[in-house]
Amino acid sequence: MTGSKVVAFGHFQPERIVPNTELEKLVETSDEWIVRRVGIEERRWGTGVETVDSMAIKAAKMALDNAEGIDAGDIDMVVVATCTATDRSPNMAARVANALGMDQGPATIDVNTACSGFAHSLALVQGAIASGSATKALVIGSEMLTDFTDFTDRTTCVLTADGAGAFVVTDSETAEISPVVWGSVPSLSDAVRIEAENNSKFAQSGQSVYRWTVTQLPKIASKIIERAGLKPEEIDGIILHQANLRIIEPLAEKIGAPNARIATDIVHSGNTSAASMPLALSKLMASDDPLPSGSKALLFAFGGGLSYAGQVITIP
Repeated sequence: MTGSKVVAFGHFQPERIVPNTELEKLVETSDEWIVRRVGIEERRWGTGVETVDSMAIKAAKMALDNAEGIDAGDIDMVVVATCTATDRSPNMAARVANALGMDQGPATIDVNTACSGFAHSLALVQGAIASGSATKALVIGSEMLTDFTDFTDRTTCVLTADGAGAFVVTDSETAEISPVVWGSVPSLSDAVRIEAENNSKFAQSGQSVYRWTVTQLPKIASKIIERAGLKPEEIDGIILHQANLRIIEPLAEKIGAPNARIATDIVHSGNTSAASMPLALSKLMASDDPLPSGSKALLFAFGGGLSYAGQVITIP
């Protein structure tokens, strides 16, 4: 069976930076309350010109620019994870392929499992490569959450943000993406919602989600590491869905990986749903202190459904 590996990263964020003090003018909240409850100091909001597909295209272009020896014409599969596309058809992946001039006709697929969508998409690409149905793929998470935000609801509008992240994935002689661990909690299917009957605005049962993460996240994260054939102390980086800093920060110690670096992009980028995990890792890898090549990074996301998925990748 053919293995797969991540070879490059890319990301995009709108230019508009929104500090907590700006939200104090919209709803009854404070910088101190937001930082204490979720850890966010600022976030990026669209400027009126960004769309799910335009951000996905820019993140994909950056990833391809970073992928040595690979260009858009080599890609035979494009998967976009999003829950905020305003159009039903064409899907976002098809728009990405068209914008990048992929005349070779790659498979184009959108995935909507809300915040866990990128991890699900990466697993689909891994499976396609393993079966021989694809050899080189773009996996993208892109979200315009502010298009679906109720700016009168202080429990949700302080969280949401916009952005995109992308991976280039290729076939490999060695397996550098571990088998996925995924699942759902059907009894919490209504815990995270964007429903027509609520004017298509993002809503969640925050306490229910928080209780689930506190009790279940360490167990599932440990299972992901075990399925990758690793021990917790062998994990070098932890890239979680950027939902709440108070959920993210304790995980390394809880799973026995005290030396792992933890991505905390939520502090400056807010919650970008399916985009948050690839966005956080791409920004980390573009920083002055990236994870070293060969590092093992745990990816784990959870979201609407209540769905979850995760895997371990080797950093290129």
